[in-house]
Amino acid sequence: MTGMVLQRSGWPLVLGLSGVLALGFCPTLAAAEPAGAAAKPAAVVNGTDITQQQLADACLARYGSVVVGTLINKSIIEQACLQQGIVVTDADVAQEIDAMARRFSVPREQWLALIQRERGVTEQQYCSDIVWPMLALRRLARDSFEPTDQQIEEQFQNQYGPTVKARIIVASSQAEAEAIRAEVVAAPDTFGAVAREKSIDVGSASVGGWVQPIRRCSGSPAFEAVAFGLTEGGISEVVQVADQFIVIKCEGHLPAADATLAAVRPQLAEALREKQARLQSTNVFEQLQQVATIENVLNDPAQQAAAPEVAARVNGQPIPLAAVRDVCLERYGRDVLDGLITRALLDQELARAGAAVTQADLDAEVARAAETLGFMTPEGQPDVAAWIERVSREQKQPAAFYLTDIVYPTVALKTLVGTVAVTREDLDKAFTATFGPRVRCRAIVLDNQRRAQEVWQLARQEPTAERVGDLAEQYSVDPTSKALRGEVPPIQRFGGQPALEREAFGLKPGELSGVIQIADRFMVLFCEGHTTPVEVTFDEVRDELFRDIHEKKQRIEMARFFTHLQESAAIDNFLAGTSQSPAARSPDRLPAGSELPASTLTRREAKELASPRAGSRQQPAGAVTPATFEAPVTSGGNR
Repeated sequence: MTGMVLQRSGWPLVLGLSGVLALGFCPTLAAAEPAGAAAKPAAVVNGTDITQQQLADACLARYGSVVVGTLINKSIIEQACLQQGIVVTDADVAQEIDAMARRFSVPREQWLALIQRERGVTEQQYCSDIVWPMLALRRLARDSFEPTDQQIEEQFQNQYGPTVKARIIVASSQAEAEAIRAEVVAAPDTFGAVAREKSIDVGSASVGGWVQPIRRCSGSPAFEAVAFGLTEGGISEVVQVADQFIVIKCEGHLPAADATLAAVRPQLAEALREKQARLQSTNVFEQLQQVATIENVLNDPAQQAAAPEVAARVNGQPIPLAAVRDVCLERYGRDVLDGLITRALLDQELARAGAAVTQADLDAEVARAAETLGFMTPEGQPDVAAWIERVSREQKQPAAFYLTDIVYPTVALKTLVGTVAVTREDLDKAFTATFGPRVRCRAIVLDNQRRAQEVWQLARQEPTAERVGDLAEQYSVDPTSKALRGEVPPIQRFGGQPALEREAFGLKPGELSGVIQIADRFMVLFCEGHTTPVEVTFDEVRDELFRDIHEKKQRIEMARFFTHLQESAAIDNFLAGTSQSPAARSPDRLPAGSELPASTLTRREAKELASPRAGSRQQPAGAVTPATFEAPVTSGGNR
């Protein structure tokens, strides 16, 4: 069974734990169900059935309004194809998928796996809901476009012509850009550093102003003309593109590719046809929508009461409610069932503990979430209505499910966990981590000890910030610090990496560390200095620290509690085809309702407790232990 997850995108501070708690709406599980297939269980949780009917109803209630819109759009296209005698077969769809996979130079199965991972759709959904409508609309548009010689020539120049290697600095005003230009013209070697400090374009600023090689016919003739007019090392005048003001530094010119227009003309023409077909398809669909007569019965209570078995009508043709329910179940059934199982576990445990979640508890949690996210009325009270409206809009679900899916389980777990202790040691560590000094370092991250020792030897021969930056840029396997020449956020105490912190705080400015192993990575640090502690007394921030630590420790205990609750349950999930018996009881796996064992926090939990504190006195977001020290990174760099 899927483990419990306690954080939805868009609702990060309601639960505040990692993952997504996809809890489903759960009517009373003991309620009577119709006989037959509807009464068959989709899952059994500690002997309590969750029926297929309950699951289907939960999926429909949650996702019906989204799915019916998809089916309406597809019906519009199907009817237009029928009228014009256009047929798109399964073979056509398969051929298109093969072509797209070839276009991206990946095998078909790898392409489908990528689509499923990136878009969250199955192969069947991808074929029927994405590829089929695309092909149908393309044929409805009749694909009559034929590119001109000029268009093909421009496409050739864009793809195969010469390019300019460049860095840029982007400003929001002409005056600011002129000031920046004067600064870098006076000291051209500082262009990358100035870009990191002052450019408003985050993507290029984060890598010292570098951008992809500038090509002709990319969209801004004025920008391209200036870039191609520069000699190597030259810095441009300020160029305005839309509402941005850009300074360009030419780092070199790259020659045109070894290709002739005649040889690649067919591919260029096909690419242009494909682009135009996409544009025409969009226009065709908009026109079909405008002339279609659409009745969305599902989203109209009055019509739904009059036609309970109909979800919508398109040009008088009905879309059955059963079809919408089936699609909802197919697409979202597993996630919703995981939520129903979670809800059942929580309700069972509340009953065993003789506890309950009251409406006042729910109201207080919603108000807390609204206040935490900054939704306040002019009178200084939590703006609950505005907060719930935003949640509903972002999640594209009725607001009621915010209460059943997120707020209820949060409150239930808080009730079951109870209070958690915050010690003076907790407060002292949090104070030091948040307001104490930090070590400014450059870091070289390697993926094996031998290479780390080799790079360390090179750094030891010339232990300067510039040399360490060069080595990080050449050898580091961490893409972020590699792009920033080894620069990482200042390292704090009690950040969950004791070995790293011990080494960092033992260095003096200008000193090089030894090779430090952190999980499966090896690091070399160069100390550039220490930050100044924030001038604040412990008493000034004690209450703020207490609230923050209490909330984080409570979230950790909630996750631990649910893990024990889940592992001690008997769960049969017939939809997923899984069955779970209660885990063997051991000192660290106690039955639900028992006191949780004392334990040492994991490194992730320690890092969670040490993350920046809430409130007006917190340090900048960058002043924390680099996330790259904790997470695996993709190997890269020169060897």
